[in-house]
Amino acid sequence: MNRLALVVASLVLYASNSYGADSAAAARVAHVRIAGQQYLRLGDWAKANGLELHWVKRDESVQLTSHAARVVLTIDSRETQVNGIAVWLSFPVVQNSGVVYLAQLDADTALRPLLSPTRDPAGFKISSICLDPGHGGKDPGYCVGVNQEKKYTLLLAKEVRQQLERAGFKVTLTRTTDSFIELENRPEIAQRRHADLFVSLHFNSAETGRDNVQGAQVFCLTPPGASSTNARGEGGGAGWFAGNRNNNKNLLLAYEVQQALVRDLAVEDRGVRRARFAVLRDATMPAVLVEAGFMSHPVEGKKIFTAAYREKLAQAIVAGVLTYKRAVEQR
Repeated sequence: MNRLALVVASLVLYASNSYGADSAAAARVAHVRIAGQQYLRLGDWAKANGLELHWVKRDESVQLTSHAARVVLTIDSRETQVNGIAVWLSFPVVQNSGVVYLAQLDADTALRPLLSPTRDPAGFKISSICLDPGHGGKDPGYCVGVNQEKKYTLLLAKEVRQQLERAGFKVTLTRTTDSFIELENRPEIAQRRHADLFVSLHFNSAETGRDNVQGAQVFCLTPPGASSTNARGEGGGAGWFAGNRNNNKNLLLAYEVQQALVRDLAVEDRGVRRARFAVLRDATMPAVLVEAGFMSHPVEGKKIFTAAYREKLAQAIVAGVLTYKRAVEQR
């Protein structure tokens, strides 16, 4: 019995909704009830989905591999890595009597969307993107002296718009001036403009350890029934929201943008995370919130204030969007 007070209330078999699995193996994946949540035997799920399971370090971390993917999971942790990028789970991976268990919700909403992206309907093309510069007007966001977050989110949004337009997209902004827009109105603007994607742009701050905390993180909406992974928490409850219609694509978009930021800027990987931010809850199209760096960090903050660095940030965000587009569009 581990420190999570593992309670196995039932052991059943279910028919797996595998993404390309051996059908016989997929039909028999054992799952259990652990601390009120449905978990499955990781080894069974891996086999059903064409993945090989190996211990990285016995009783501490395990990896799943295929010809195209490497997933590393840590026992008693919510943080995992998918092809080297941190992705936060909704529930910790647990071990009991040598058997590793993964929450069913995480298999469905954290791993499968990345290992087997959901395709858009035939003929659908991503052509219109709405960018949302965070804060504005009476809401300055985080401030470092005279440098206000609202100024730099707008500058970044304009740079991203320019690069997206060069790539052939139609791009709109929720605000183009220093104006205040209610949070719930921002995804509504995207919907009115028939945007195919919604990307909210922000810069981060640390309340403690400002000299050490840096890096990028991208948020997407938390699945119903799961807890979020944003540090400050948020309202809205743990139920279902309009944005949950796009859970799989929300995650994939967040992952591709995070991967591009980490790869192209060599910034610290703070992971793909979940939150129920108002701008994500009500988005009717795939949506993410990008925390592109820490204004509070003495080095990273100074970079954010420069046009040259924001151009690089924009290039990475656009690269992530383009990778996402290629993954979901049917050719």
